[in-house]
Amino acid sequence: MKLRAPAQSTHNAGGGADPAALLYQPVNPEPDENIQHSLFGEILDWMLAPLLLLWPMSIAITYLVAKAIANQPFDHALEDSVTVLAQQVREVDGKVVSLLPGSARDILRADDIDHVYFQISGPRGEFVDGDHDLPVPAEDERERARGASVQFRNDSVHGTQVRVAYSFVNLRPSAARGEEPRNALVQVAETLDKRAQLANEIIKGVILPQFIILPIVLALVWFALARGLSPLAQLQERIRARRPDDLSPIDTHQVPEEISPLVGSLNDMLARLSQSIEMQKRFIADAAHQMKTPLAGMRMQSELALRQLDPDEIHRSLMQLAKSSESATRLVNQLLALARAENQPQTGAAFVQVELAALARATVQDWVPASFTQRIDLGFEQPDEPVALAANPLMLRELLSNLIDNALRYTPAGGSVTVRVRRAGEQAILEVEDTGPGIAMAERERVFERFYRILDSGVPGSGLGLAIVREIAHQHGAEIDVFNNPRSLFKKAPGCLFRLTFPPPERHDDA
Repeated sequence: MKLRAPAQSTHNAGGGADPAALLYQPVNPEPDENIQHSLFGEILDWMLAPLLLLWPMSIAITYLVAKAIANQPFDHALEDSVTVLAQQVREVDGKVVSLLPGSARDILRADDIDHVYFQISGPRGEFVDGDHDLPVPAEDERERARGASVQFRNDSVHGTQVRVAYSFVNLRPSAARGEEPRNALVQVAETLDKRAQLANEIIKGVILPQFIILPIVLALVWFALARGLSPLAQLQERIRARRPDDLSPIDTHQVPEEISPLVGSLNDMLARLSQSIEMQKRFIADAAHQMKTPLAGMRMQSELALRQLDPDEIHRSLMQLAKSSESATRLVNQLLALARAENQPQTGAAFVQVELAALARATVQDWVPASFTQRIDLGFEQPDEPVALAANPLMLRELLSNLIDNALRYTPAGGSVTVRVRRAGEQAILEVEDTGPGIAMAERERVFERFYRILDSGVPGSGLGLAIVREIAHQHGAEIDVFNNPRSLFKKAPGCLFRLTFPPPERHDDA
């Protein structure tokens, strides 16, 4: 179905909003509230903090191990003393006696550092020999010690900690079965001074070297860290030594493997920055080159009008000056539109869901007054169902406006221009066809180049409209093709059909 869109609004030369206002929008950067950290200090903290925390723990563990090591030889000596003393216990006429001679007592107690105690008790706990003050083991300890070898426990005598070795001596080794056993308790104890001295000597032998080694370790860590981070400093110096206009990639072979991803990202940023600068330079060069002619013409027409005395000649010069200013305005708007199209992000972040038929209908309505002025039949063919796609509506409107403007310029009076929206499978199709002279096959690629004009066309223009169309189509991932108008009835005027094929929408399946 072909609809005729009523004229409801005028369309400016840029095909929409003011391009300058859309291109140069203020940016309000948010202040950086992050605190800058030192990589050297951070690594140093993570290396030294665990080391300094583990050092006191190692001292405590070493002290416990030293005490265990110090206990072993003295426990063996106590065990030997209990064994020797047990051999001197006998039962004579039903009474437990000790056969320990006085010289043996002196040898048992001979110790320059610790105080040694011993005690022999009978089966009923009666005192037999030794020191009365030495406490006896608890009942549960007695049960564990009966029938076993020499046992050890920690106890105290007059508030002083002692190490006690004890054993039960069977006084009736050959007693008949069923006869009640008779066991004597033999104990030898000593204070812990020698053990503490030995443990302290072990601790000193282990800890004192650490006080010498630790500063050396800290210095080596500091040196190794500084040496390991030196490639960062060298990279910084190489970057600082560059010329301000040097945007060439940084050589990744001269940096460590761990920094290569960072340098690669920096090279990507330099490439994008170089591309942006080249686009700006090209824009400035194009603008300067293209503005020379209309500005020179306007100056010449104004000077000519100032020299004229005839009102008709002055009016003619002013009319020409108005046309030149209109051409210059259109050129500036198209340059800004092209710059805006080239600076659009290609990530799709600025895209929204757009109903293509509604956007195309509104754009066609804007160009109806111009088509009436040129006596061209401007029509719109809408699809039977909505055609939605992700796009930037302002840029898409700019694209369609340039296609319609191009079609109206090359279509003679009495011809027709048709805008069509349809769907082919999952792809959205936008077509603009006219009944103008068409484009030769050899010219169809070049018409999208900047400032390229078909020779002898006789149509005024800047040669930027189709370049803008190609750039916006590229931003949207659309393919653009040029054909002869299949509906044209004239061989000398085959017409032209511009077809844009948009990619199908991305599907996001639920996981």
